[in-house]
Amino acid sequence: MDIQLKRGLLEVCVLAAIKSEDSYGYKIIKDMKPYIPLSESTLYTILKRLESANMLTVRTAEHDGRLRKYYHITGAGQKRIEDFKNQWNEILSIYQFVTKEDERNG
Repeated sequence: MDIQLKRGLLEVCVLAAIKSEDSYGYKIIKDMKPYIPLSESTLYTILKRLESANMLTVRTAEHDGRLRKYYHITGAGQKRIEDFKNQWNEILSIYQFVTKEDERNG
């Protein structure tokens, strides 16, 4: 898969994972695992990029005697998810165009 496309899709997936409630790294990976395998290093790179783009904020809180970073989606992050959903029909149309020969021959 094209690296830029995959990167964009993973960013939206991470935002979706924290859309309804603040979350932390391990839980994000766990929540995404049934759908998308994601390594810790990939996740934390994405989280830093999303924070830099003001799509999420980070707060630190103590949990079981350790500090844990919690991620919260911002309005810009919510907008990114909505933009993705609006663009999805275009992506589906492109997919249908690319696979139309497969359907005729299948």
